[in-house]
Amino acid sequence: MKKKLNLKSIQKMKATGEPVTWITSYDLPFASAAENAGIDMILVGDSGGMVQLGYETTNPVTMDEMIVLAKSARRGAPNTFIVGDMPQGSYEISKEKAVENAMRFVKEAGCDAIKLEGGRRVIDKVKAIVDAGILVVGHLGLTPQSTSSFGGYNVQGKTLKSFDETMEDALALQEAGVMALLLEAMPSEPAGQIAKQLDIPVLGIGAGNEVDGQLIIMHDMMGFYQSFRPWFAKCYVPEVIHDFAAGLKEVDDMKQYGREHRKDGLFAIAEMAIAKYIEEVKARQFPSEEYIYPIKDEQLAEIKQSKYWK
Repeated sequence: MKKKLNLKSIQKMKATGEPVTWITSYDLPFASAAENAGIDMILVGDSGGMVQLGYETTNPVTMDEMIVLAKSARRGAPNTFIVGDMPQGSYEISKEKAVENAMRFVKEAGCDAIKLEGGRRVIDKVKAIVDAGILVVGHLGLTPQSTSSFGGYNVQGKTLKSFDETMEDALALQEAGVMALLLEAMPSEPAGQIAKQLDIPVLGIGAGNEVDGQLIIMHDMMGFYQSFRPWFAKCYVPEVIHDFAAGLKEVDDMKQYGREHRKDGLFAIAEMAIAKYIEEVKARQFPSEEYIYPIKDEQLAEIKQSKYWK
C-alpha cells in the first residue's frame, strides 16, 4: 500500500533535492490512476470548473462544487496527500469565512491541506487558516482568479518590479506559515531564485525546472481538454501509447484480460502517462526547454539587480 506523504516528508524532499510530483484530479478514476502511478500529491484545483464542469474561467466555481470534486478525488486516492483549492469568493470576504471554507475541505472532503491565491493582500486570511490548524499552500505568479489585475494571462516575474513583488509576497506567505508555495507562469531563473531563498518547498506550474517540484493539469497531460493547451503543458499519451499497444498484443484472451485486470483501456493509459510524468520530473527531464517560458538577457540582467537576488 502506498504511504501517504505528510508535512515532514514533503519538507524533507526539498532538503534532499528530490522533486515533488503533483497533479490535478477532480474525480475518482483519475485520482485512482494517479495514486496507482505513485504521485506524491494531488490538487483538486478550481481548474476543475473549466475542464470538468465546462466554465470558461475558474471564477464561477463554488465551494459546494469544489467539495463534490474533492470528495470524489479522495475516494479514488485514499493514500495520497490531497490539496483542496479555495475558489474565488471563498476566502476574500473575511478571516472567519476563510477558515470556515478551508475547514470544509478538511472535514467534508478529507483533504490534507488547502491552496489559495494571493500574497500580502490575503495574509490575514492565510494566518487565520494556519492558526486553525490547517495546512496551507500559497499560490503566486499568474493567479487565474485575478487575471484581470494582470491584464490577462501574462507571464510573471519578467521585470524587476514583478520579481520584487513576487519575492515579497513569497516571504510574507512563508512568515505566515504556509507549508509550500506554487509559482505559476514564470521563467526558470526568477522562479528558481525564489525557491532557493525560501525554506519551504516551492513548486511550479509553468515555472521552469529550477524549483522544488512540478504541478501539471491532468486534462492537459492526457489531452482531454480541447479549448486550449498552455505553453508549459505536455501531453504524455504519445509517450506511452506504443508500450500500451505492444502490451495488448501479448494478450491471448482480451475479454478475460479486461475482466480480470482491467488494464485494456483508458485507465491503463492514464496510469502509464502519469508514471511517465513522475519519472521525468524525478529525473528533472520535465519541464525541458520547449516547455519553459523564455526570458531575454536584458530582462534577466535587470532582475539580477534586485536586492532579493543572491
